[in-house]
Amino acid sequence: MDDEELATLLRDLESDRVERKASISDRKVIRQAICAFANDLSNHQQPGILFIGVDDDGSCANLSITDQLLLTLSDMRSDGNILPFPSIVVQNKTIDGCELVVLIVEPSDAPPVRFNGRVWVRVGPRKATATREEERRLSEKRRAKDLPFDLQALVSATVDDFDLDMFRRTYLPSSLAIEIIEENQRPIEQQLTSMRFATVELPPKPTVLGILVFGNEPRQFIPGAYIQFLRIEIQNPGGPFGQVNKQNFGQPGVTDYRNPHLAEAMKNLGYVQRFGIGIQLARQQLQKNGNPSPELVVEDSHVLVTVRRNL
Repeated sequence: MDDEELATLLRDLESDRVERKASISDRKVIRQAICAFANDLSNHQQPGILFIGVDDDGSCANLSITDQLLLTLSDMRSDGNILPFPSIVVQNKTIDGCELVVLIVEPSDAPPVRFNGRVWVRVGPRKATATREEERRLSEKRRAKDLPFDLQALVSATVDDFDLDMFRRTYLPSSLAIEIIEENQRPIEQQLTSMRFATVELPPKPTVLGILVFGNEPRQFIPGAYIQFLRIEIQNPGGPFGQVNKQNFGQPGVTDYRNPHLAEAMKNLGYVQRFGIGIQLARQQLQKNGNPSPELVVEDSHVLVTVRRNL
């Protein structure tokens, strides 16, 4: 998106693709806006824009743009509050003589996107949590050809292959706000579809994500769906992905996920506290226990981690 197009959007006070904030003091509202733009309920199929450093009327707020401010906004992508991860770009720009931050949010290929368990949408100029019908529309927007491996259907599986009791007792309370659960009277099939554990098509089919997280017998449908430990070596098939490469592998804050919805499920179940710091935490805990630092071998086809016993 070039500067001329950004300037046009900044001046357009009626556009529902734009939101303006004088500062980042209310980060909750900024995350709600990111979530709503990612859901793209109006189906613009174009990015939503957050201008940070301008007032609602488009006038310059004279905000001091620091590296810390840019980092704070960038961290909103992967701090675990908005799931699945939104696709955002943070830029420092000067438009019409005003220095500001432009936060560009791409529409998600796999809505609904949630912020702290709630689906946020924009309807014209207003921003609100999605109704049941709006959430259904978002689910139907998914395009099978764009889905990652963890959202692909397992055609030989059925809803009966889920541990539905565990889904109700464990997953829903950990991933949705309590009031959302209390208001939710939808059939179990629609609940599974909303959480991406089943496909939108009827009859719904379990996804890879659903079977891995709550399947009664995952290995019946996904051969090799287990973690193998060889002595003190852990090998994961698949090399670095997305923005992660051999050079930056393991650096705090550099993160990307080949199966983002599986990462979301692990976060909701409590296995992940925050995205992007797992290797850093492992190093700290090993050092605390007296172990050497983990040895990482990063190749295009796999990642090998060797953990040696304490000295």
